[in-house]
Amino acid sequence: MWRRLRVLRDCGRRWQHRPALQVTNEPILEFKPGSPERAALQKALAELKDKTEEIPCVIGGEEVWTPTVRYQLSPFNHKHKVAKFCYASKELINKAINAALAARKEWDLKPVQDRAQIFLKAADMLSGPRRAEVLAKTMIGQGKTVIQAEIDAAAELIDFFRFNAKYALELEQSQPLSTGSSTNAMVYRGLEGFVAAVSPFNFTAIGGNLAGAPALMGNVVLWKPSDTALLSSYAVYRVLLEAGLPPNVVQFVPSDGPEFGDTVTSSEHFCGLNFTGSVPTFKHLWKQVSENLDRYRNFPRLAGECGGKNFHLVHVSADVSSAVNATLRSAFEFGGQKCSACSRLYAPRSLWPQIREQLLHGHGQIRVGDPTQDFGTFFSAVIDAKAFSRLRRWLDHARSSPSLALLAGGGCDDSVGFYVEPCIVESTDPRDPIMREEIFGPLLAVFVYPDHQYREVLELIDSTTPYGLTGAIFAQDRAAIEESRRLLRNAAGNFYINDKSTGAVVAQQPFGGSRISGTNDKPGGPHYLLRWTSPQAIKETHVPLRDWRYAYMQ
Repeated sequence: MWRRLRVLRDCGRRWQHRPALQVTNEPILEFKPGSPERAALQKALAELKDKTEEIPCVIGGEEVWTPTVRYQLSPFNHKHKVAKFCYASKELINKAINAALAARKEWDLKPVQDRAQIFLKAADMLSGPRRAEVLAKTMIGQGKTVIQAEIDAAAELIDFFRFNAKYALELEQSQPLSTGSSTNAMVYRGLEGFVAAVSPFNFTAIGGNLAGAPALMGNVVLWKPSDTALLSSYAVYRVLLEAGLPPNVVQFVPSDGPEFGDTVTSSEHFCGLNFTGSVPTFKHLWKQVSENLDRYRNFPRLAGECGGKNFHLVHVSADVSSAVNATLRSAFEFGGQKCSACSRLYAPRSLWPQIREQLLHGHGQIRVGDPTQDFGTFFSAVIDAKAFSRLRRWLDHARSSPSLALLAGGGCDDSVGFYVEPCIVESTDPRDPIMREEIFGPLLAVFVYPDHQYREVLELIDSTTPYGLTGAIFAQDRAAIEESRRLLRNAAGNFYINDKSTGAVVAQQPFGGSRISGTNDKPGGPHYLLRWTSPQAIKETHVPLRDWRYAYMQ
């Protein structure tokens, strides 16, 4: 008892003298001709050429194959099967749950400093010897250009691991007040049960963070990666294991989406969902959780990021060239397959001729192709046949609607890869579906508004869609900027002034939106990790209680 008392009394002093972990954002490499990083990446890409990697389920630390075999295809060359994998059955998913639960108590009791060291080591591996491998697998499997892969699979993922470790250590340091008569402490426990992490195809870093952040905080996780990002997700998983993550802490469970969702949400031990994906899927999972509430030992934590219909608003005082360049990047980088991509542009009538000319000029310079063969490619093919078909339907709508005019692009070709040209559409109807619905592809819709209706267009932007993820205003007029901040206060979880709506950096712009864009838990910031803890407050009194009566009673 006295030893425990000393530990509690010394808790504040211990942390007070512990030096803070110093972390900075990972530098983004440039991959210039002749640079060592370019040579290493080209070597890694050459090693993947025409190769199919076999990727098993990993359950209880063992590699498992099932008869339900699937293939991940390269988006820009769908003849290349980059990965062969299998779906976990319901029985195998339940086995993964049991294996995770068996490891939960020991992992949760492991000091946060020890857990943090694993993720710091993984970050160092990704920054150094494993960088080229993860970049190459992201490029060839998800169709990213070299710079988009570098920003995502290297810099952002490294930042997630390092800053999460820093934030976890600082959270442990955050302790309540103690007095002369009692010592108080806060223990940041993992959740009681298992967390299901469901990751998307478009960011390798998101997959690593969806599984990694809960694990860092003492949770055990079932990670269901996207079918179209298996190659890079498995590479990240292997890095975590090699960095010292115990095998049963994260189970690697490729699965059929509905079967995975049905199985995990029906388990009494389900305690959390960390999700990035579509609105319908997140709503479905939320409904399943609500229907199963009586089964659970706890109220599950549900964290979701579901996309957006993101806007760029140009004011008459804007720097036109900056606004246009930012819009081209935001709308068309990675083929618009970012949840934060600019999908709708609002331009003032007086500036529209100038904006239109510069947009079309920039559009004409965009190169679309194989990012592994031509580093000058700006974006590549969209992710798969399903995305290609969806975008072709949108382009048919753009051609047939009387309120829409196709200004540039719009070609499609899936003979070799799932290629869709960057497309710019002008709409005379600000509430046409192309201005309201998430498209998730290289299609930019433009509405031209009368200059004097700036306030009205702010209200229009706020009310046009049910999303609330990202948005940007381009203006030099401070009054216009302040008015936009007031009227668009709830329209974007990440709001940019004279910058594009994409490109949030860990620790600089924690990311997320509300409305149907998600639960806005802000991964990349210090408060995100609290979602994955169940804090316990402990009070130890040092002065014995000699009388049950209060002083006023005597």
